[in-house]
Amino acid sequence: MEQAYDILVIGGGINGAGIARDASGRGLSVVLCEKDALAAHTSSASTKLIHGGLRYLEQYEFALVRKALIEREVLMRIAPHIIHPLRFVMPHDQGQRPAWLIRLGLFLYDHLARRALLPGSAGIDLRQHPTGRPLKPGFVKGFAYSDAWVDDTRLVELNALDAKERGATVLTHTRCIAVTRHTDHWLAVLQSSDGQQQTVRANALVNATGPWAAQFLHDTVHGRSSKSLRLVKGSHIVVRKLFDHDYAYIFQNSDGRIVFAIPYQHDYTLVGTTDVEYRGDPDHVAITPEETDYLCTLINRYFTRTISPADVVHSFSGVRPLVNDDDHQRTTAAAVTRDYKLELEKSAAPVLTVFGGKLTTYRKLAEEAVDLLAPLLGNNHARWTAHACLPGGDLAGETPSNAAVTGFDQYRERTQARYSWLPPALLETYLHRYGTRIHCLLAGKNSLGDLGEKSGAGVYEAERTFRQRYEFG
Repeated sequence: MEQAYDILVIGGGINGAGIARDASGRGLSVVLCEKDALAAHTSSASTKLIHGGLRYLEQYEFALVRKALIEREVLMRIAPHIIHPLRFVMPHDQGQRPAWLIRLGLFLYDHLARRALLPGSAGIDLRQHPTGRPLKPGFVKGFAYSDAWVDDTRLVELNALDAKERGATVLTHTRCIAVTRHTDHWLAVLQSSDGQQQTVRANALVNATGPWAAQFLHDTVHGRSSKSLRLVKGSHIVVRKLFDHDYAYIFQNSDGRIVFAIPYQHDYTLVGTTDVEYRGDPDHVAITPEETDYLCTLINRYFTRTISPADVVHSFSGVRPLVNDDDHQRTTAAAVTRDYKLELEKSAAPVLTVFGGKLTTYRKLAEEAVDLLAPLLGNNHARWTAHACLPGGDLAGETPSNAAVTGFDQYRERTQARYSWLPPALLETYLHRYGTRIHCLLAGKNSLGDLGEKSGAGVYEAERTFRQRYEFG
């Protein structure tokens, strides 16, 4: 006999994991299946920012920017261990909009939504500011503003983990190969990577397959949609660090595309993204030599230290499934909206498809998705995810608060004093990954040797055991 659930969520990226978490917390029974690992595709190939989207103001996307700015603060409170404030500098370049107009845009960015955690924008003299030193002498004026950095893969994992701890079944490396709609339910055939199959029954179906959403809806669900997706590839390169300070840079190229240069893993700089049309298989996306040259050329325009493709130590690419909005006559990939659309086919066996979206607004998307589905399933539980920390995020108590964000450094110092035997760099890694659950990871450990054997990837046996026992292995 097949296992029965309220909701089957197909797709283990940020939107699928967020919907599974929200629905589970409202008391709905949920099964999530992902054909690969969690966050294996788009959700782990982002620029790793929680941001309002400053550049979207140029397209008059005020509602999207406001929504994202509100969510930026919510996410910082519920996940202060994996999301951290980051200050950005925008050098003013010839050919850009006048400085007064950029300042006006930054003023809007500061005030479109209530801001309690991050400092506002300011003009800076690059001849005096530390961010000016790595730049070419011609750049003398700039602007600084605030956003946040996130471990994007971990954000997905923590949402899935919270869903699991609230009763959801999370199946990775499991593909949905067929669904059949019956009068008041769906029957789905799920196949794991070893070929084993199981059939599950669900009252509702959520298509959160990202770049595959339109294809899955058409080929597997046999449904129709008024929406279509525009696939846009974003590629990034990683090079040895280009600067020694903690600021990030945002550059606007003459073609209208935005490229960031962000401090990355202590010794590196992350550079991206490219925003180019993509018509290939989302399972096999990779950076092209042209994209690498594009990013190197832009960096060399600004920095005194030049880079070439030979300096790239790592690269990654992802396909963003953006809602096609040809009605707005936006012809460039960079200008396509990052907002999302939820399409619900109401019936006794409903199906909800997620089109588009961005990392910053995933929680709001999930909340709205469950708001649509829950009443159809006889569930009227209230929204809750803005008021509950993600696993390990309760640095200042169970209720999300500003203190958890502003007090992160103090929490780290107290934790370091408690585990004085742990190297500071390793403690910081654990704290950023597990938050308060570091104490579960280190329970009974009194020396570095207690962590066990270290793998070639730098992971100790204690951490591997912890993840296998409490997470997803």
